[in-house]
Amino acid sequence: MQQVRPEAPTGVVRAMQRWADATARVPAARATLLHPVVARPGYWFATAAGLLWGAVVSLGRIRPDGGVIVARRCPRWAFGRGGTTIGAVYLTRDGVSADVLEHEAVHRAQWKRYGLAFIPLYIAAGPVARTNRFEVEAGLSKGGYT
Repeated sequence: MQQVRPEAPTGVVRAMQRWADATARVPAARATLLHPVVARPGYWFATAAGLLWGAVVSLGRIRPDGGVIVARRCPRWAFGRGGTTIGAVYLTRDGVSADVLEHEAVHRAQWKRYGLAFIPLYIAAGPVARTNRFEVEAGLSKGGYT
């Protein structure tokens, strides 16, 4: 099953891929951007943004479950595919099985490790789940990709 996401403007995708490629070639830049002192505030910012977005669009309670903060009953236009994790917040309509929550908890850990750099790194990894290293790491079957 292929991941379905709204297409970003081509220029934005190319710019994020160039950024990811450049940081991969410059070890000092990568080490600096991914150092916890830099990455962790990005994770906190993303979590705050996810909580704010969830509070605005969710019709259900927002509460911790399975290692993430789940904003349930969000409209389908408010997230990608079956759900999207932003920082520690998982936005979904009703995708809250134990397997999916375990998959999304891995994405939370990825946000925590990479901070805001996770956005261009994820986009640069590509839209096909089977070849996207972040989806593979989170578990394709648990995420509903197989």
